Amino acid sequence: MLRRFSLYGFLKNQQYYDPFMVLAFLQMGLSFTMIGLLIGFREVAVIIMEVPTGAIADLFGRRKSMILSFASYIVSFATFGSVGLAAAEGALEAGLVLPLLLVAMFFFAVGDAFRTGTHKAMIFTWLRIENRTDERTKVYGYTRSWSKIGSAVSVVLACIFVFATSNFIYVFFFSIVPYILNIVNFLGYPPEVDGGAKKENSIGEVIGHLREALAVSCRQASLRRLIFESMGFEGFFKASKEFLYPILKAAAIGLTAALLSGFTLSEEQRTIVLLGPVLVLLYVFSAVASRKAHVLVDHHGHEDTTAKWLWGVIALVFLALVPGMYYGVHAVMIAGFVALYIMQNLWRPVLISRFDAHSDEAKGATVLSIESLAKSTATMIFAPLLGFAVDTVTLMRDPTGAHAWYWPVGVGGAVIALGFFLTAKGSPAAPAAPADPGAQAEEAPVE
Repeated sequence: MLRRFSLYGFLKNQQYYDPFMVLAFLQMGLSFTMIGLLIGFREVAVIIMEVPTGAIADLFGRRKSMILSFASYIVSFATFGSVGLAAAEGALEAGLVLPLLLVAMFFFAVGDAFRTGTHKAMIFTWLRIENRTDERTKVYGYTRSWSKIGSAVSVVLACIFVFATSNFIYVFFFSIVPYILNIVNFLGYPPEVDGGAKKENSIGEVIGHLREALAVSCRQASLRRLIFESMGFEGFFKASKEFLYPILKAAAIGLTAALLSGFTLSEEQRTIVLLGPVLVLLYVFSAVASRKAHVLVDHHGHEDTTAKWLWGVIALVFLALVPGMYYGVHAVMIAGFVALYIMQNLWRPVLISRFDAHSDEAKGATVLSIESLAKSTATMIFAPLLGFAVDTVTLMRDPTGAHAWYWPVGVGGAVIALGFFLTAKGSPAAPAAPADPGAQAEEAPVE
């Protein structure tokens, strides 16, 4: 099963559209206001559907939910591509473009909502069946590493596709193929990973299941703490990492001016010279970090103790970023973000393992969907706050806005990380739901 879990992550991250989605929308003739409306619509739709779809997965079957998720993605990609090409060629009325793209974005949101949390719950259910609950961090980190390898491959292939076709819109069609392959992959999953799903369930049971999961997430101190930790690091990291791209762009323009002065390159080409290799390296480092996260747990003896240590290191990274961002040292800022990517991929397997240890297996997908909802909500809060803070200090220092100062990002991250580090428990808390008994399986994560 580990091969299937890893294959899922690799294929899922063949998101060829991801680096070029905004450029594809611009090629379709959309304004930035329309693009913002599409992205905002997606986030709102995911937030509304996030937790109910987790309950549906727990009760009606996680495999069915994953197949529905990827079928929705495929409909979305096909709609984006077809509408986009028609719009770019002027074969579609201008008034129909945005409504049809909203339909495509709705199917994309359905795919996101049914996917988040569900596959992780399937992995942990399989570990319980195999009596390998002691390997939660190790196995999840191993499968997650294949997702990051998939991202690295995706960046390279996406660049090749765009270069070969000279068209950003075609990447949506190319993305359909690996998602079809993943549906075939899901058909090989055993029924046991569905957890406690029954053949028949009523709407009332779904609502009751959802209410119980929400109640325990709020009442149970250990789960409540984990949700706030996810909001603190995952939510803030997702909002702050977007600043890496303008930093890379500014660094790339200076670097190519010095090293490639004999070549005539556009601003976009200069950006890609540094952006592409850095993204590939980030994904490779992320894969290694995810695969080695269990080593930290083995060293510290428990996921909760490991989390406290990680909070301390994350605080130090953000503190180190503050002077680099204040003085505009690109090398320090890029190195700091690379370190944060590595920390996030050490942190994520530990966090998800802690969620599984402190929650009821029958509500696994729902609880993890609540975690994903909380993280997305935190990102929606942090993103505009960070943007406003950076804009404010930039205008105070340079009214022209020609150069941005990002030091509020470092300050905000350091304050959050120090807060969780100082309030973390010195000894691990007892799990709310006891782990299944059984001896630990062999050291290497193999089938």
